[in-house]
Amino acid sequence: MREIIGDIWEFHKQGNWIVVPTNGSLNSKGEAIMGKGLALEAKRRLPDLPQWLGLRISTEGNSVFGNSKYHLFTFPTKHDWKKMADLSLIKESAKGLAFTRIAGTIYLPRVGCGNGGLNWEDVKPVLEKYLDDRFMVTVVEVRQ
Repeated sequence: MREIIGDIWEFHKQGNWIVVPTNGSLNSKGEAIMGKGLALEAKRRLPDLPQWLGLRISTEGNSVFGNSKYHLFTFPTKHDWKKMADLSLIKESAKGLAFTRIAGTIYLPRVGCGNGGLNWEDVKPVLEKYLDDRFMVTVVEVRQ
């Protein structure tokens, strides 16, 4: 796993796979709740994603899922959207993501550290244990 500065959506536009942090909560329509951060951006860019993910969560549980139509993986960081990210769930998600057979680089944010409320210093060692150099943690550049 390596860290870079950049815009994850720019890498996505170039045809690369990205990782979107998610949770296991569904709304009354059975859609995945994607209300903040990168998940909300994904929902706005890919309007049928919450329905697709909601179906997967309801039938297979809160797990890592790949969507080849959108070149993305979901990465559960929370069980419930209202709560903080769960480091043990992040560990399980990292294990699941590590087994992907996608060739090339996969870009992900600092999962669990934005709206999840965790510190990168706690999350990074967990990810490093499972994710090899195919995975690029994309840190957004802050412009002054």
